[in-house]
This record gives sequence, structure tokens and C-alpha cells, in this order.
Amino acid sequence: MKLIECVPNFSEGRDASVIDAIRGAIASVEGVAVLDVSSDPSHHRTVITFVAGIDVVVEAAFRGMREAAARIDLGKHKGEHPRIGATDVVPFIPLDGATMDDCIALARALGARVASELAIPVYLYERAATRPDRENLADVRRGEFEGLRTDIVTNASRRPDFGEPRVHPTAGATAIGARPFLVAYNVYLGDKSNLPVAKEVAKALRHSSGGLRYVKGLGLEVDGQAQVSMNLTDTEKTPLYRAFDMVKMEAQAHGVSPTWSEVVGLVPERALFETAARHLQLRGFTPELVLERKVRAAVSGGESLSGFVASVAAPTPAPGGGSVAAHVAALGAALAQMVAGLTIGKKKYAGVEDAMKEMALQAAALGNQLTALVERDARAYDSVMAAYRLPKENEEQLTARQAAVDAALLDAARVPLETAHACAGVARLAALAATQGNSNAVSDAGVAALLAEAACKGAAYNVRINVASLSDKGAGASLLDDLAQVLADTVRLAGEATAAVEKAIG
Repeated sequence: MKLIECVPNFSEGRDASVIDAIRGAIASVEGVAVLDVSSDPSHHRTVITFVAGIDVVVEAAFRGMREAAARIDLGKHKGEHPRIGATDVVPFIPLDGATMDDCIALARALGARVASELAIPVYLYERAATRPDRENLADVRRGEFEGLRTDIVTNASRRPDFGEPRVHPTAGATAIGARPFLVAYNVYLGDKSNLPVAKEVAKALRHSSGGLRYVKGLGLEVDGQAQVSMNLTDTEKTPLYRAFDMVKMEAQAHGVSPTWSEVVGLVPERALFETAARHLQLRGFTPELVLERKVRAAVSGGESLSGFVASVAAPTPAPGGGSVAAHVAALGAALAQMVAGLTIGKKKYAGVEDAMKEMALQAAALGNQLTALVERDARAYDSVMAAYRLPKENEEQLTARQAAVDAALLDAARVPLETAHACAGVARLAALAATQGNSNAVSDAGVAALLAEAACKGAAYNVRINVASLSDKGAGASLLDDLAQVLADTVRLAGEATAAVEKAIG
């Protein structure tokens, strides 16, 4: 199932009954998990974080917006944070198995419904924006509710994407969008007397003023303290620690030091790990060194299928074709195991009972091996990239780097070669399943064979490209010879299986 995170911001941070009612409306949709409710009386704003399947997330967001429209009068609202609506902003963020395109479609669907059923004008922003001048939320919110009441009527550039060009009298307007994960992060600079410093720091910090990319910032007075309020829109490009370090540097230039900081809502654990590793100067740190991550993976059985698909679709080189080949072959092994299970215990197939039991065990073993190869292939590629990043400033470094690259490439070729051998094993089991297994599942045996053959050919591509990148191609000659034989065996065995399938189904 595709999972979506939604983080609507409501213009109410003081009345607990209103906040509870909005939260309850969102949570009333089956399949919704409310993860966090963060309210700030000074900002007079509440941020609710929830996750839901792609099929119900719009309904949950709509119910929250409807409740907010019924209970919040923006004409009576005063707070530190800029706002244009009772529901000020509703971003959709892709999670497990989902894409940014999914979220853009959700933003449009919600926008059309809100304008039609609640008579609230909607602006699409960030990745869902229909025009460049609406990508930045600050531009959409310029002038706030009070200014928009006039601008939406008189200024053609402020016409909404959905709805009539007039604000709702009490609920205002709403910005709905699609974006990567955003971290709301605030750094405090002591007493409110430092507010001018906070404003100067925010100006230096935010990208629109020439500061850090993917950072939006304001200087605010909150609870008698000076606050630098930030939205980090891409913590991979601008990490949390970099934002804090720049706030500290700019503030100290004015003779002020940060007193404390806070995250509003939720934050990816990766962002905190990176910050800890940075300040502890941990060399070679990866999140995989964290005990709890290993425990969670072990207890849950590893990464979900939709999570794996999303990681493949991400614009990163690993996991790539080698991992996918291993995963596909593992599915073939699972099908062979399924056919064995559907054959065992059937009187009609008593003569092959022992063979099917053995086949089930072998299929399970191959599946486990191939599942491990999914991760090993990704790690092997990472090792190649690490070798390419070694210094090459002089002849000695160049020689050492080339040796490291060649060693990593050979290892990266051996992993998919192992996958190819496992594919041959899957093809052999598929042929056995197709010729001796339960005839009602013969098509499943055929699919197993096709997957094994495709996976073997995919693994072969990865062996060949790594060998071709070696400085001495002869070093990989034996790998290519082995590959040619195992590929031929796999194709032959898969052919036997598919021929049996064709014969059985006519």
C-alpha cells in the first residue's frame, strides 16, 4: 500500500476543544494514524501530522479542513505566524511506495473538493504549483488573510487555482501542495530584546535573501524570547546541523548565542543521526550502526516490498539493476516453493511427495540467499563509489586508487555472478515444478521460470559492466566464462519449464 504523510497547519493554537475536534475529525477516517499534534499559543497555530493510505488521505484532510472552517474565524485570529486561512496549508509528502506525482494528484483532488464543497479558494504550491510564482509558500501567503481579501479580487495574479476569486469570510483561503519531507525547526536567542538580532539572523539564513538553499526563516518573538523560526524543505541538501551552525555563527557576530532549539512536529531520524555524527566527528558513520534499526529490521522481517520499490525508484544509483535481479529471482523461488506446497499431501502426487518436500526446502534456501544478495549488491556498488572517491593527487595515490577500484569492481562482479548461479537453481526448480508439480499450478511454475531467466540475464549485465570497467579486462575473464555457462544453463532449464507449461495449457 502506498503511504502518504499529511501535515496540515491550522490557525488555532490556544483553544484545546477546537484542536481536539479537528484532530478527531482527521482520525475518524479508518486507516489514518495521527502521529503528532503540536500547538503553539504564540504562533496561534497547530500542526497535525498524520499518515494514511493513498486511498483515504484526501478524505482525512478534508474532514479536518471542514471542522476547522466551522470552528475558526480568521477575522478574530491574531498570532505571530503568517497565515491566509483557518486551514493555512496542507502539504502531502510521499512515504512508503508513493511518489511525488502521487502527491501532486492528491493536492489537486483535495483542492477541487475544498473549493466546491467548502467555498474556500485554494492555491497549489511547491511541487503541485501550476506556475513558478506559487512554488514558494511565502509568496502565496504574502499579505496574509487581511491583504488577500482585497488582492484576490483586484489582482489577476492572485486568482486561486480552485474556487472563486474571493476569500471565505471566516475560513479565508488555503494553500495545498506536495513537497519532500520538511522539518520545522526553531532556534532561540534568549530574551525578546534580541528580536532585532533574530530578524537579522533569519534574513542572513533564508534562501530568498541569499542564505542557505532549502531554508525559509523568520525572526519572531515567542513567549518573551527571540526566536529564529525555520522551515528546512530538504534536509538532505541542507542538513539540520548546517542550519543551526549558521544561526550560531550569525548570532555570535551580533554578540548573542543560541540558548536552545526545538523541532515542531516530527523529524526523520536520519537528520538527527547526521547532526550527532557531525558534532561528534564520527568517521564512517551510517544509520546501519544504530542498534535499534537493526532490531526493528530483524523483528519486522526487513524492508517492505513497497519500501523497496520506492528505494529503487529514488534518484540514487543503489539499489539498482543487480538488486532488482536478485529480488525478482527470489520471487521466482517463492513461486516454486508455493507449487511444492500445493503438491505435497495430494494423493494424486504421492509418487513425487519426497521430491516436492526437498524442492520446497531448496526453494526456501535459494529465496533466503537471493534476499541477502539484494542488499549485498547495493553494498558492493557503494564500495565501488567509495573507491572512486579516493584521492588521486599524486602518482602513489593514483596507483592505490586504481587498485582499490579494481578490487571493488571485481567484488561487484562476483555478487551478481552469485545471483546468476542462484537463478539457475530457481530455473531448475521451476522445471521440476512444471513437469512434476500440481498441474493446477503449472502456470505459476512457468512464471517462476520466466523470472529466473530474466533475473539471470539482468545479473549478467551487471557482471559484464563491472568487468568491462576493470583496468585489466583479463582479471575478469574467468568470471565471464563462468557466467556464459550459468546463463546457458538457466535459459535451457527455463525453456524446459515453459515448454511443459505450454504443453499443459495447450
